[in-house]
Formats: sequence, structure tokens, C-alpha cells
Amino acid sequence: MRKTIITTLLAGAAFMAAGAAQALPAMSVASYDAGAARPIQGWVDFCRSYPGECAVDRREPDVIRLDAGSWRTILDVNTRVNAAVRPTTDWEAYGLADLWTFPTGGFGDCEDYQLLKRNLLAQAGLPRRAMRMTVVIDEEGEGHAVLMLRTDRGDLILDNKRDAVLPWHDTGYVYVKREGSDGAQWTSLGHVRSPVATANRN
Repeated sequence: MRKTIITTLLAGAAFMAAGAAQALPAMSVASYDAGAARPIQGWVDFCRSYPGECAVDRREPDVIRLDAGSWRTILDVNTRVNAAVRPTTDWEAYGLADLWTFPTGGFGDCEDYQLLKRNLLAQAGLPRRAMRMTVVIDEEGEGHAVLMLRTDRGDLILDNKRDAVLPWHDTGYVYVKREGSDGAQWTSLGHVRSPVATANRN
């Protein structure tokens, strides 16, 4: 059943209304950019397997215009993927420390949720150039992956730990680094300790 749900999502199923646009502060984590950073190895391997997912069209806008329609799409993708995927560590699923991939089997850990959301949002017409896979330190002091959306009302975070889409500064996370605007080079967000993996937990 879960595999069917994921397959349908990847095929680009129609999006349902999920709420109205909210007034969000026009704040960006970009002011904390601190130069180039080495991407997580799982991202590098993912891009080798799915090069089209990592290619960025520089003709696209680098921010999402957050109106009622795009807000509904963002909320719907976040909640639907969170509900469809069963949280499973890479050790449990593959016997590997950290594997970034799509949760096509209906299971995955944090980065797998976000990669699927990124894919679906791009299918829905949102600019991939405005989406950033992001590594953070979570409330347990461990590496965690979220999806950051650059919008004209500030940077928003999609997370598998909650269905709410929050401004970046309301998550309680410490931001380490994120995907750059070209998809290849990553950007440091100023935190000196970078986790080598994001798969310690689901």
C-alpha cells in the first residue's frame, strides 16, 4: 500500500487545498552564509544516481513567490509525504550508515522525505533553484536533514518531524550547511561542527 502511495506521489498526483497563505516574516538565513562547504557524501552519491535532480536551471527564479496557491501546494506536499513514508533508518533499511535516495519502498529517513518533497514541488511547478537541501543539528544534538524553501517572505523549512511549515528561525535547529544555488557547491551557514551523516535516527 505504501509503495503504491509513493509511486503515485512521484508520478505527480493532483494537489489538494490545505490552507490559506500566512503572513510570514521576510527573513532569510542567507545572511549567515559563511562560504563554501563540503556536501554530505550521501548528496554526492544521490546526484550521481539522479543527475537530473541536482541540475539547476539558472533561468529559474531563486525565490518562490508565496501566494495562496503555492502555499497550499507546499503544505499539501509536506503533509502527504510525511503521512505516506514510514520512518526507517538506513541501517534498518539497507545496512548502510547514510544513503540518500527516494523512499520508493514506502520507508525512509529524514533526507529521503525531503528529496521526495523536493521532487514533487518541482513537478508542481515551483522552481528547483529556490529549494535547498539543508543539514542541521537537531534538538538531540544530532545531524538531521530538512528542505529549505527560499521565498519572497523568508526561508521556510519542510521537515519530517512536523507537518507545520515554519520559518527557519522558529525550528529550534542549528543550521550547518545547505545546497548552493547551482546544486553542486554547498554553502556553510557558520556552524563549525558538521555531521558526516544525517541518518542517526529517522
